[in-house]
Amino acid sequence: MLKPGPVFTRPRTPAAKCLHLVRLNPIITRSELVEATGLSQPTITRATAALLQAGLIQERNDLTRSRGRGRPTVPLEVAENDWILAGIAVGTSQTHIGFYDTLGRTIREDDVPTPVAQLSEEDFIEHIMAGVHRLSAGLDRKLVSVGITTSGTVDAAGRVTAANLGWVDVDIAERLRYQFSVPVVVSSAVPAILGSETQAAELGNTDPVLVLFADDSIGAALSTGDEVSQIIPLPSIAEVPHPEETLTTAAVQKKLDNVDTSAHREILDERARHLGLVATQLIKEHEPTTVVLAGGAFLDDPAAPKRFAAVVREKAGKSAQLRLIPSHQEIVGAITRAIALDPLLRVPLALKA
Repeated sequence: MLKPGPVFTRPRTPAAKCLHLVRLNPIITRSELVEATGLSQPTITRATAALLQAGLIQERNDLTRSRGRGRPTVPLEVAENDWILAGIAVGTSQTHIGFYDTLGRTIREDDVPTPVAQLSEEDFIEHIMAGVHRLSAGLDRKLVSVGITTSGTVDAAGRVTAANLGWVDVDIAERLRYQFSVPVVVSSAVPAILGSETQAAELGNTDPVLVLFADDSIGAALSTGDEVSQIIPLPSIAEVPHPEETLTTAAVQKKLDNVDTSAHREILDERARHLGLVATQLIKEHEPTTVVLAGGAFLDDPAAPKRFAAVVREKAGKSAQLRLIPSHQEIVGAITRAIALDPLLRVPLALKA
């Protein structure tokens, strides 16, 4: 059975490390895996044998290299198989569902209408399950795992609490696990943004990276060592005592609706400045090398990124590089793929066709 565990951890087991490297390098040998991981030759031999047996990698006998009197070197690559790794990015108006193969290539994807204001928790989950069934129709492949990202927070048992969805301790994972009889993992969307980056990083790259998401919810996550962790709660500062409540799109829109359009610029600038102050405190506390910005607060107001950056540079200096994910579509696509691939990359030998 797949252990729930923290999602988006960097590869820890020998098999996970080997699969990670084989995926990043189209052709790689066992001796190169030994060098890249620092693991012993017998350990790499056992790990690759298990991955071969599981059908996750294959030998390229046509590229065998001779080494004199020793055994020839047979390169390895990711194997083609019939697995479906499903990812679901829950949204307040629509939910994105994506099917991926073990290389992370998109097999199929679709958006399912999920107007949260009009649906009960039960109906919401039924819409998602129906969407998965429709997307899999006619596919000669086997669903082996499902990953879900949502706004809000996810506890150790996988229960979701999200104010913008109206959910409190909703066990969406158990419903989907019962329906599809496959392992299911759940994560907040904010750590999933970082997860999409750690999945493509080389082993040994442990530079701390911070993500700040500001849209219909506000959240932050940090990658340190081999883990990605959501930062709960966000730092409370004098000017912004409750950022998760006062800086959401809904809270800002309420202010905009109550004033003349001539005052809109001031309200939007205040939001950008307050987000900059929150980010400054996070940078001082966690010392990331990079801060990734995502969400409508930075995308819907063209002036926001520059005003945000000015505050961060003034208050925190240039200790961290700032990087903006340029579109909502890119964010949704990245987190859907990341949560779909997480079980494969974290515990590959726990999945079974």
